Amino acid sequence: MSKIVFSLVLFLMALLLALIITPVYRLIAEKLEITDKPSERKMHKAPIPVGGGVAIYLSFFITIMIATIMFPLSGQTFTSRDMSILFSLFLGGTLTMLVGLIDDILNMPPKVKLLCQIIIGLIVFSFGVSITFIRSPLGGFFYFPHWLSIIVTLFWIVGIMNAINLLDGLDGLLAGVSTISATIFFIVALMKGQILVAILMAALAGATLGFLRYNFNPAQLFMGDTGSLFLGILFACLSVLGALKGTTTVALFVPVFIMGLPILDTLWAIVRRALKRQPIFKADKGHIHHRLMNLGLTQRQAVLIIYAINICFGLVGLALCHCIR
Repeated sequence: MSKIVFSLVLFLMALLLALIITPVYRLIAEKLEITDKPSERKMHKAPIPVGGGVAIYLSFFITIMIATIMFPLSGQTFTSRDMSILFSLFLGGTLTMLVGLIDDILNMPPKVKLLCQIIIGLIVFSFGVSITFIRSPLGGFFYFPHWLSIIVTLFWIVGIMNAINLLDGLDGLLAGVSTISATIFFIVALMKGQILVAILMAALAGATLGFLRYNFNPAQLFMGDTGSLFLGILFACLSVLGALKGTTTVALFVPVFIMGLPILDTLWAIVRRALKRQPIFKADKGHIHHRLMNLGLTQRQAVLIIYAINICFGLVGLALCHCIR
């Protein structure tokens, strides 16, 4: 079984699981009254089940568990390092999902949530998910001291988690952007021969696409912080293990472009709030999706435009990866 066929099987498996698990979770959330209530900042007019990221989490990791059994059929075997990485992703992803679920239910204070993200970042770092060097444009490598490697890695992981989280503002927005980004990362991983990252991204694309079936406008449920933070930790860690593992300075920009939309939106939010002398974590309506809605677009129109922008960013990242091969 070829690597591409194996990845396609995992994609379809995660897609099918998400299509089955998501409506089941929605019924459970309704029964337990785990819902997102309407407010001045929100666009829905009635309570909608939240925490749907649980369905993405289960679809993704059930698929990966099956993959560990099926992988020998593709003529490959997981190394001990691969298994360590899988365990770190499972541990970090599970803790992140639980933090997000608690936040969706109890509305966790931002500083407590940030502290949890830092702790989770330290945990995955201890299992080898780390940024240890960059290449100088003048030639040669600059290896970070251990303490600096921790800081740089934590900055990336926590930053991406919050960037992904902030993008979750319209029905189907983050699920669609995640599907597109995971697909681009999958292609990049195949181009670089990073099979583990490729199959993980294939499974992630399937899980988010299946969830999108129930999350696109009008949404039947929201992924909440349960899903956005979980997707954030996966994209942050897998980009460190995949696209960031390059031997050229240009390689640093590959994941930045693929996730360019949430990164730029977050940076602008920080600048915007700083200029207004507002707390960085204070929510507002200045994000790109809010601005598109203010132009008179419908939710669906705004989301489709953002999908197109995300694809453009992703194609630039893909082109950079091709140039540095």
